Amino acid sequence: MKRTIPEIKAWLQAVDTLSPEELQELLTDDRVGVRKLAESYQREQARKQKERERVAKMWQYEQECWSKGLTLVAGVDEAGRGPLAGPVVAAAVILPPTFDATGLNDSKQLSEEMRTVLKQRIEQEALAVGVGIVDAAHIDKYNILQATYHAMRIALSQLTPTPQAILADAVKIPDVDIPQQGIIKGDSLSHSIAAASIIAKTTRDEWMKQAAQTYPAYGFDQHMGYGTPEHLEALRRYGPTPLHRRSFAPVREVIENSGVQGTLFAEGSIR
Repeated sequence: MKRTIPEIKAWLQAVDTLSPEELQELLTDDRVGVRKLAESYQREQARKQKERERVAKMWQYEQECWSKGLTLVAGVDEAGRGPLAGPVVAAAVILPPTFDATGLNDSKQLSEEMRTVLKQRIEQEALAVGVGIVDAAHIDKYNILQATYHAMRIALSQLTPTPQAILADAVKIPDVDIPQQGIIKGDSLSHSIAAASIIAKTTRDEWMKQAAQTYPAYGFDQHMGYGTPEHLEALRRYGPTPLHRRSFAPVREVIENSGVQGTLFAEGSIR
């Protein structure tokens, strides 16, 4: 007796893989519902295979280092170069070869929920994690690129054990003696860099959410300091906070138009 469509659906959800013969039998079943289930199964298997291939490929730079005996490879990335307010945050992460990289990707490609899940996995299983946070005052004094390098050096200095090689997202970090490689779009090509991007992004987002409690009118917990229309309107209305980067054009223009160099608001007025 043929299995019912609900029985076949439950079977497909429970089984890891079908044999070619089993799949062909479903694809040629005289019931449309069964054929649709088989086609859906095929699509899901193809998706899983593509993800396995992506995950495997993202170890290629680490494997090149490991093959040379460089077993401690640190991925480095940053979050927050573009915002008008808040710090730039860098992270450095050393992953073990046994790390479960399922789902690991450039932090910008992931939901907040997935970033949180991966952050916990990285913190639990990484050999070392370092974070560098550099504030707006430093950014204004030295420029955002130099501040980013400084944050990266801080993050690297926190790693124990010390890395033997560095994979960085698109940059070569000055004043670092460890061999390093800058990889364009590295957060989507290297698991170590992707892990660093997730730590940097989640750390900075949490920092901005805390800042929103002090400056609630600015919506820092929504736009994380980026120049959204809502943020620009609040900036024009209340002026810059101590967290704003005065060297960035939209903030500088508000200051120049007002004729005031410091913070323009009375703190109580924005609550």
